[in-house]
Amino acid sequence: MVIFFVFVYLLLNVAIGYWASTWVKSSQDFALAGKRLGLSLATTSVFATWFGAETLLGSSSKFLEKGILGVIEDPFGASLCLMLIGAFFARPLYRLNLWTFNDYFRIRFGVLAERISAWLIIPSYFGWVAGQLVALAVILNVLMGVPIVYGVVGCTLVVVFYTYFGGMWAVSITDFAQTICIVVGLVVVCAILLLEVGGFEIMIAKTPENFFKFYPDFTVVSVGQYMASLMVIGLGSIPQQDMFQRVMSAKNERIAVTASYIGAGLYLSVALLPLVIALASKTLYPELFAQQKDAQLFLPMVIITQMPEWVQILFFGALLSAILSTASGAMLAPATVCSENILKPFFPNLNDKQHLQLLRVCVLIVGLFAMTLGLLNKNIHDLVSMSSAISLVTLFMPLVLGLFGKWLNENGAIGSMLFGMIIWIIAKTLEVNEVIPEGFPILFGLLGSALGCVIGNGIKENK
Repeated sequence: MVIFFVFVYLLLNVAIGYWASTWVKSSQDFALAGKRLGLSLATTSVFATWFGAETLLGSSSKFLEKGILGVIEDPFGASLCLMLIGAFFARPLYRLNLWTFNDYFRIRFGVLAERISAWLIIPSYFGWVAGQLVALAVILNVLMGVPIVYGVVGCTLVVVFYTYFGGMWAVSITDFAQTICIVVGLVVVCAILLLEVGGFEIMIAKTPENFFKFYPDFTVVSVGQYMASLMVIGLGSIPQQDMFQRVMSAKNERIAVTASYIGAGLYLSVALLPLVIALASKTLYPELFAQQKDAQLFLPMVIITQMPEWVQILFFGALLSAILSTASGAMLAPATVCSENILKPFFPNLNDKQHLQLLRVCVLIVGLFAMTLGLLNKNIHDLVSMSSAISLVTLFMPLVLGLFGKWLNENGAIGSMLFGMIIWIIAKTLEVNEVIPEGFPILFGLLGSALGCVIGNGIKENK
């Protein structure tokens, strides 16, 4: 029965995506849902941006291992990001009437800055999308024994299909339906497990000391790692196309801001549910947890082996909902950048129909690259981690300095992107070789980005 509902759910997403294509009459409809999203659709779309495999499977496993300090990045950093977007970025960026985040770099700094920012941001999404595809494949493997390879290919086809036809309309409408499934499914599963374990007090009493400690030890390494975890999504996802595209699809500026605030609160509250579910499951079934070689599979195994069939349907419906909503938006974002900022300038005489077709071709290209990466690396956390830091160390600094100040010029913006990227890569190499602590490459990359601003600005001033 569970397998049947999984297939039905996947087919429904395909059907909704195809139905949404009837709303797509222009390239703007495809990329930004015609800028017609009301508050409910805009809010659920913003909420669904990152609520995927990492939130449900990755963060819950890290929570069991390290407590609250293991999940500072997600959900706390992600919620912080949405709050900051609502407070500082949604209004000024919405008023510019842009299609992509990289359009801002062209308007503010020039074409070269636009192209470099686009080439930096597009590859960062491949790992993110691949992580969602692998997570979907893992679910099919756990439920039906489908080999991961076939699962990745099949799930790619599903996500590509409804994104290809429906664009942002398909993303937004499916996000709305999927958010309902996520909330209902997780609330019911959480309530059942809490009743079974005997309540919060019993569950918390069995946790190690300092398990719920929210702040780090006051040492350089601990504070540095804490700040890096908070900033990866908290600041690094502000200059990302998937979030920008969802906010810009709102009907007006007020809705864009309000949806960001409500999305932040919704994300934080709902994203705490998988943590509670994971802790209750470990309390009830410690032997099952000890048997798992991959902690990310613990929750699915608990649901399959210990829960009645109707609960399994609710849980896997929520899990599929979360992953599909994240994967579709993350696939559309780099496809839009590829079309608008990389390919379209080579075809200045495109009419709107041809422009729409170019956008759809780019969806296929992104899907192919993400699928290939997913087949090569089947670890969800590794895939997501590959994509999480690039925008922080390359694009955050020139965005903030360019948006809220006038002194940064084109060379400064380009220097910020290049220096941040180079220093981050060097620091990542040192981290792998255990020369510097884990997490510190983010801090070094951000400092390198700031240094690049100063050096780049100086080059032009000295001419």
